[in-house]
Amino acid sequence: MRFISLQENLKRGLNIVGHVTSKNINLPILNNILIKSANGNIEFISTNLEIGITHQLRGKIEVDGEFTVDSKLITDYVTLLNGRDNVKLEETDNELKLECGNYKTKIKGESSKEFPLIPTIPKDDYCEVGIDEFRKALNSVIFAVSNSENRLELSGVLFSFTNKTLSLAATDSYRLAERVLEVKNNLKEEYKVIVPAKTAQEFLRVLNNFDGQLKTINDNEEVVRIYLSDNQILFNVDSVDLISRLINGHYPDYKQIIPVGHQTEVLVDKVELIRAVKATSLFSKTGINDIALFFSKDKILVSAYSGQSGESKVELEAEVNGINNEITINYRYLLDGLNNIEGARVKIDIVNSNTPCLIKSETDNGYLYIVMPIKQ
Repeated sequence: MRFISLQENLKRGLNIVGHVTSKNINLPILNNILIKSANGNIEFISTNLEIGITHQLRGKIEVDGEFTVDSKLITDYVTLLNGRDNVKLEETDNELKLECGNYKTKIKGESSKEFPLIPTIPKDDYCEVGIDEFRKALNSVIFAVSNSENRLELSGVLFSFTNKTLSLAATDSYRLAERVLEVKNNLKEEYKVIVPAKTAQEFLRVLNNFDGQLKTINDNEEVVRIYLSDNQILFNVDSVDLISRLINGHYPDYKQIIPVGHQTEVLVDKVELIRAVKATSLFSKTGINDIALFFSKDKILVSAYSGQSGESKVELEAEVNGINNEITINYRYLLDGLNNIEGARVKIDIVNSNTPCLIKSETDNGYLYIVMPIKQ
C-alpha cells in the first residue's frame, strides 16, 4: 500500500473515524484504524462493533493495499504535521511509513486480516434531509434521552418515517422533545426505529467535522441520506458512511401524553423568561431543582424558596388567556426546552398543576417540548 494525500485531508479523516475506536482487551485491533487503498479509493475505517464509520478521502494511489495502525498515535502525529504539505504513506514489513517534508516516521501496526467486517445496507431506498436542518433537529431532542439502563428503549431517539416527514422524539419520562421535518422520502413503507443516543451523538460529531466545509451542489444544500435494514441504520453525508445497530424494543406511545387542550395559554418573551428562570433557580431546593410558575392576567410570577439560601420572585409581562393557573417544574428541564425553541416568544399551554405543560414556539409548529410537573 502506498499513497499520497494532503495533511489537512488526513487530519480531518482521522478525526472523523478515530473517535469510534475503543479500548478492547479481548479484541485489541479495535483500537486501530483500517487504512485501505483499492479501486481508486482511499478509505479510513473504524468500528467498536456497535458503530462503524467509513470515510473516503482524496489522494493519489500508487499501490493498492490495506493495513491497520493505532488510532490515537497516527492521529496525534498527523495533527502535528504542516497543514500545507503532502504526506506520503507506505506500508512495508508491518510498519506504516509516513513522510511529510522533513518529518519521517514509522508506526508499527497489524495486518487487516483480523479487522472486523463493517456491515453493509442496500442503498436503494433512502430518506433525504438537509444537513443543517437535520443537525438542528437532532440537537433539539437528543438531550431528552434517558440515561437509565432500566428501560433500554428510552436510551435512544425514535425516528418515525412517513411518506413526507421524519419525526425525531426523545423522552426520559420527565420531559419529552419532538421535532418534525419535511423530507424527501422514497422508502417503500413507514418505519419506526430507535437509534442509540451514542450513535446520534457520534453522527453529530461527524457533521461538526464538516462544519462550513461542505460545498453546495448547483446551489442546493448538502444532504444527509438515511438508509434502513431490519436491525441497522446507515447515515451518509458527503464522503462518510456511519452504520449502527438499532435498539430492539417498543417505544412508548408518547402521543398519549401530549395535552390536547388547555385551560391557560401564555405567550411570553423567551429571553426574558430564560433570564427569570436562571435567576430564580439559584434559590431552588438542591436535588429537586423546583421553581413555581404562577399565571394570572397579563403576568407570570416565577418563584422559588429554599430554607438554606432564601427566596426569589420575578414578575414578567405576558399575554395570559384563560384561568389563573400555576405549575411547579424542574428548572433544568425547562431551560433545556427553552434553549432549543426558535423565535422571540414562546407559547406555554397548561391544564392544571398535575398535568404536563406544553411549550412551543409562537411561530414554529415543527417542535414541541413537554415537561412533567413536580407534584407538591
